[in-house]
Amino acid sequence: MHTNLASILHQANLISHTEQQQVVDMAQAEGMSVPSALLSLGIMTSGELVRQLELIFSIAQVDVHQYDYADCCKSLNLRDPILRHKVLPLHATDNTLFVGLSDPTLNDALDEFRFTTGKSVEPLLLDHKQLEAAIRRVYGSDIDGQGTQRQPSVSDSDLGDLVDLSEGENLDDTTDISTDTAPVTRYINQILLDAVRKKASDIHFEPYEKSYRIRLRCDGILHQHATPPANLSRRLSTRLKVMSKLNIAERRQPQDGRIKLKISPTLAIDLRVSTLPTLWGEKVVLRILDSSSANLDIDILGYNDQQKAAYLSALSQPQGMILMTGPTGSGKTVSLYTGLKILNTDERNISTAEDPVEINLPGINQVQINTAVGLGFAEALRSFLRQDPDVVMVGEIRDIETGNIAVKAAQTGHLVLSTLHTNSAAETITRLTNMGIEDFNLASSLSLIIAQRLGRRLCKHCKLVDDLDDFVRDKLKIPAFQVIYKASERGCDECNKGYLGRVGIYEVMPFSRELAQALMAGATTLELEAIACQQGMMTLQQAGVEKLCEGVTSLSELQRVLHFA
Repeated sequence: MHTNLASILHQANLISHTEQQQVVDMAQAEGMSVPSALLSLGIMTSGELVRQLELIFSIAQVDVHQYDYADCCKSLNLRDPILRHKVLPLHATDNTLFVGLSDPTLNDALDEFRFTTGKSVEPLLLDHKQLEAAIRRVYGSDIDGQGTQRQPSVSDSDLGDLVDLSEGENLDDTTDISTDTAPVTRYINQILLDAVRKKASDIHFEPYEKSYRIRLRCDGILHQHATPPANLSRRLSTRLKVMSKLNIAERRQPQDGRIKLKISPTLAIDLRVSTLPTLWGEKVVLRILDSSSANLDIDILGYNDQQKAAYLSALSQPQGMILMTGPTGSGKTVSLYTGLKILNTDERNISTAEDPVEINLPGINQVQINTAVGLGFAEALRSFLRQDPDVVMVGEIRDIETGNIAVKAAQTGHLVLSTLHTNSAAETITRLTNMGIEDFNLASSLSLIIAQRLGRRLCKHCKLVDDLDDFVRDKLKIPAFQVIYKASERGCDECNKGYLGRVGIYEVMPFSRELAQALMAGATTLELEAIACQQGMMTLQQAGVEKLCEGVTSLSELQRVLHFA
């Protein structure tokens, strides 16, 4: 642990002896750098620290945004020393590597970069918060407060030394394949850790004729992450199939599996694995199921007061059916689990049927659907009703059998929660009737339907005022005095190109007596929606415009998520 900097600051009369000792103790106890300890203790601000260090060490202070540091880091492939020392390569010439740091006493780090690259190393001073944000932008956040990547990194060029698996190779010999691919194993582990650090929801491994692409979905958007050699397509897919215990000899049929990834002594991540035979090899998609990252606080999901009150009112009912609708990745599961968390008390017996179980909630009986042995949603739901349930959650209503059992459960004194893939709340009713469920059964069982989408939140640190023309304001009914914001194209130290996190956009439809009567009278989807709007329902577009006026998201993001101009 480098404690030199604290001593130098004390000698310069910038911190007291007591503060010096506090910084050293905290740095050693928490495993953090001296600048981080100074900032955490509130002894100095990041700006004050960098100004004083520039005077003491006569090292030029620079702005990290002046450099294409992401490409520099990728080309050098020095992930381990960068994360270990918290030092960032900014720019490289033929003979010199310019390195940004916030602690000029890190001579060991500079020596390591000098030895590894064979270049002379020129230190440049960075604001500590800028430095941390830049490293986070390239490599993601530390997991569980620790640097968890301990294996040597593997670059794309390192993988090029491997020989591709030939068509004639004996694929039944799994031992040879799994033990012969140590570089591939480390490379995949590296990709998985990067994905978790960047809080990605999905990882796509995609083979093409002359290239291979790995992409991460972060905040709902896919970003290219790596491009390993194309001839390693089969090695990568085979390794992933070995990890998920799939049949590596079967490359003509899709397969599904799971991987348990141990990130640290206290954190493990589940990954759902899906393979798909494509023209140039098997595409593999991993869905990251991290229950520890799911925040089930209803106050931060994005419901306004009226929508929140309607959801809580439906949850307080002893019976009825609550349905969450929307496309894949729209946050239905988090909304459902938020409701289950509210209902999860010692007085209630709660059972869920899910495919897969994405979030583990102690106190709830969660059943993993397994169609291979005949355990589907309908079978699980039928068994629940013999287990004295109070609340039942069905992961998805996919067929009339499941739908009918769920409706009957809601009619016989049980609270039922489930999901469907429909575009709006009113369309859900039409979908269920088209599925074959009788109108009178729906009218007597439905309590609440919530349609939802997820939009990216604007970064509050760098969002910019958007100049909307009068036509758009009139069309969206936005007052002329209302200030609207957009994302900064460059972003800032705190965000990813102007966005930081996501927010729910909701259409909450309480199923009233008037809606029930209209349904029984054969009302269309548009007629049902019109009745709900008359009773105060806010449509998805109206909810999106509300978020726009609150400065939570941008018009371009609403256009992407809700498809309106």
